[in-house]
Amino acid sequence: MKNITLALDEETLEAGRTYASRHDTTLNALVRELLVRTVVADRHAVVTEMFRLMDVQPGNSHGRGWTREELYVR
Repeated sequence: MKNITLALDEETLEAGRTYASRHDTTLNALVRELLVRTVVADRHAVVTEMFRLMDVQPGNSHGRGWTREELYVR
């Protein structure tokens, strides 16, 4: 696991430590959990939006198929 450095004002830092202590965790674990929740929620929102867009588009290939080679041509 990699370490990062954050800059927080004293009031926020103390409030975070107090909150973490009340919830039997560390400030490090609290920040990690909040970041994970945010990233996962964002990924979920992106996937949901992609499926919504696919559902509303009337895509039609007119029976055309593609070979594997054609799909990977850049």
